[in-house]
Order: sequence, then structure tokens, then C-alpha cells
Amino acid sequence: MNDYELTLKNISALAVEIIGICAENGLKISAAESCTGGMISAALTSVSGSSAVIELGVCAYSNRVKQELLKVSGDTLRVCTEYSVRCAEEMARGVMRLAGADFGISTSGIAGPSGATESDPVGTVYIGCADIGGSFAARHIFEQKCGEGYSARDYIRAASAEKALEILMKKIGELLGQ
Repeated sequence: MNDYELTLKNISALAVEIIGICAENGLKISAAESCTGGMISAALTSVSGSSAVIELGVCAYSNRVKQELLKVSGDTLRVCTEYSVRCAEEMARGVMRLAGADFGISTSGIAGPSGATESDPVGTVYIGCADIGGSFAARHIFEQKCGEGYSARDYIRAASAEKALEILMKKIGELLGQ
């Protein structure tokens, strides 16, 4: 099994675990995805019973949608850009509020091969997570792995979705005291 296939397998396992725990505890999830383009939502909704957990999934690729729908501030987008901790955190809070969910998860970054800057190379992804206790975001840089049947862009997007689900799982555990 190559790295990409292993990442996809981990995404599926995390999704099953998250949906099970959230359904059991009456918790709701929402997602705002830019660079992952719906991969998180797709993984979660592929699990039977996810309709009891998933409130909303938004593919917020444009800054206009980030600002108008998710209420990311114009100042954040102008000063920090969409590739920032602040933007990812505002996206997570925004989708959580919009959906009335217990958790919001977000991704925004550069899957490549274009779009890189000196400060944000290809593979830079900002992941935000919000819950009823607050919100945070962090910068992650994923390797540009590629192989037979998948590109570096595919791998970065999948690795980002996997990391986001890991973060979400950790936040769910913290909320439940696990």
C-alpha cells in the first residue's frame, strides 16, 4: 500500500470513528473547505448514520464566499490573506455558527502545483477547528509526494483532510473528557 492509499484508508477510519462518537453523543459537525474541496465532508458523509451528525459542508474556494457566507473579515483576507491561521480560524467559527453545529472544521492552503509564495510553499495548509469552547488554527506543511495513480496535489489534499479529521477527533475527545 502506498502513502496515498494509506492516507485514504486512515481518512475512512477516522470518519467512521468520528461519526460513531458524535452520533452516540448527539454532537453536530460542519465543515468549510477550500483546498480540500469537500474531501472532509465526503469522507464523513460516506459513513452510514452521518445524517444524524453532519449539519453543513461548504466548499468555500473563493474569498467572496469566505467573506459573505462564512463571515471571514475583509481585513483578514486583505492583511493576512486566505492562507493564514486567522482565516482558517474564522472559517471554522463561521461554518459552525452558520450551521448551528457543535464543531466547525476548516482548511485553506496551497495544494499546488501553482499558487505558492515565498512564505507559503506548495503543501502549506491552514487547518482551523472551532467548538463551543473556542477556536484555533495551525499551519501545516505537507510533503509533495506523488506516485502511480496520484499527483502531489492529490496527496496534499488527502493529507490535509486526514490531519483535519485527526484534529477534529482530538477536539471531540477533549469535549467529552476522553
